[in-house]
Amino acid sequence: MADKKVKKSFFDKIKGFFKGLKSEARKVQWPTAETTLKQTLVVVIISAILCGFIRLVDWLSMQLVSTVSSIF
Repeated sequence: MADKKVKKSFFDKIKGFFKGLKSEARKVQWPTAETTLKQTLVVVIISAILCGFIRLVDWLSMQLVSTVSSIF
């Protein structure tokens, strides 16, 4: 016996999409304010450290290029 697929209309598909979206949105667990603050601080600290490292590498490479170019 062949299974018949019922074709859904465009609006039925959209309705199903938003129904699934609503269902998934209910499952979201938002972080607490404390967790958000901690994670933000970690990102800021790591960004500052990387910024300093990149600045150091840039300065060292400028010194190297300056030294090499002064030789020639």
